Amino acid sequence: MRFLVVGINFHPELTGIGKYTGEMAAYLAAIGHEVRVVAGPPYYPWWQVQPPYRWWRYCRETWRGVEVWRSPLWVPRRVSGFKRVLHLASFALFSAPLVLAQVFWKPDVVMVVAPALSAAPIAWLVARLSGAKAWLHIQDFEVDAALELGILPGSMAGWLRASERTLLRRFDVVSSISGRMCERLHLKGVEPERIVFFPNWVDTRAIHPLNHVSPLRKEWGIPEDTVVVLYSGNMGEKQGLEILVEAASRLQAEPNLLFVLCGEGAARERLQTQAKGLRNVIFKPLQPAERLNDLLNLADIHVLPQRADAADLVMPSKLTGMLASGRAVVATAEPDTEVGRVVGQVGILVPPGDVEGLVQAIRDLAHDPRRRAALGARGRRYAEHHLDKQQVLDRIHDTLVKLRGKR
Repeated sequence: MRFLVVGINFHPELTGIGKYTGEMAAYLAAIGHEVRVVAGPPYYPWWQVQPPYRWWRYCRETWRGVEVWRSPLWVPRRVSGFKRVLHLASFALFSAPLVLAQVFWKPDVVMVVAPALSAAPIAWLVARLSGAKAWLHIQDFEVDAALELGILPGSMAGWLRASERTLLRRFDVVSSISGRMCERLHLKGVEPERIVFFPNWVDTRAIHPLNHVSPLRKEWGIPEDTVVVLYSGNMGEKQGLEILVEAASRLQAEPNLLFVLCGEGAARERLQTQAKGLRNVIFKPLQPAERLNDLLNLADIHVLPQRADAADLVMPSKLTGMLASGRAVVATAEPDTEVGRVVGQVGILVPPGDVEGLVQAIRDLAHDPRRRAALGARGRRYAEHHLDKQQVLDRIHDTLVKLRGKR
């Protein structure tokens, strides 16, 4: 089978959408399919194109049996809502010639990963011209996020939502990463029989509870009796990470409690300024993939903050690793959101923006190791039963085979 993937993010990005698209493509190539990917150069979560790639250059390469066609991509030095829109649009513009060229390759299935939704019309056209099935995979509802977070003016809402609805209904399959997001697809006019649920997965063999202390404690000078509250992931504006610094400020008197904020992103510099002078907060850079299990096992308590106005738009991929690590999770989310539905079963929920509630949850867990262990074990079981990498990838392959059979 010839499988074409169009998406702005791809390997070697270590986190977020690029990680999942890369693992999916490599898996399908490994079991014998011909896989091509049209993507931008790696830039996330640093928001800077990584060497040896250049933002202005087209190039081709092969990675783990996958043929990768790279398009130019404009990446803003400082991210704002409007610049983010231009950034996504630049991928749609620069990648269009590469995507159109795939008509001559004659793929069997064309998948678009959104963001960037703006690249979907060209990919859909290529599918139709080549007689392929068209698949749209939604990692983030860009239109809803842009409108609800005030990135785009409300005066454009009617036109944007009508355009999105028309586009969604043209694809043969539309999938997303959470049950609540699939429900939203139905509300946007996608028929239930064309909606497929594919969660972001975790390799439960690579991410697992350690039977010893994480070596990062010694490397970073953290005593073994210190309770580590860890946030690991993108430091973006929609995460609402300010609440962690505020919680740390209120917990300064707690002995042996340390907040570790690990990652990169647009909000990191501002968070470091906010945390200046706090002795119970340290920042660490994004860790390589081979250290991810050590990092996640550094935590005694994982924290997953989200803003109330963004909490139901996305299902954070970082949650999968938190659960698989077998450590307790505290999230700021409403119970009726997807994060709330999951963490409500295996961890502790705090209302978004409730600093005092977060402080109390962290303080209680810091003094209750038995409860931390029980919650961690519950999260590990959830990851094994619902988020295992091999199970999800096998289901994606089964859907591809069925889709091709309908040609």
